[in-house]
Amino acid sequence: QVQLVESGGGLVQAGGSLKLSCAASGRTFSNNAMAWFRQAPGKEREFVAAMTWTDSTHYANSAKGRFIISGDHAKNAMYLQMNSLKPEDTAVYYCAASSMGWLRVRPEEYDYWGQGTQVTVSS
Repeated sequence: QVQLVESGGGLVQAGGSLKLSCAASGRTFSNNAMAWFRQAPGKEREFVAAMTWTDSTHYANSAKGRFIISGDHAKNAMYLQMNSLKPEDTAVYYCAASSMGWLRVRPEEYDYWGQGTQVTVSS
């Protein structure tokens, strides 16, 4: 059974940093795209960042220059370092993994999802 478990969310002041983690179990994702999405109350789930294990990455415009996606193949884990956080970054952040290997940005292109971790940025 495939499981993705996020951690690292919390409450932070604007300008602060958080690092989210996503631990995968049940299978390895060494040939798969993985990504972070987020969903704020009343809004649709939106793409944040994606990566492949060949070091390809892609970021939403809102994340460029502030967030860094990375992975640890040995730990079967993925991370999202978030810097210079803004109140508009407040959302539930989800880890996702695709059955395919190339970068993708739409939620429906991902097959496995974590339960989410809340990030709240106060002004």
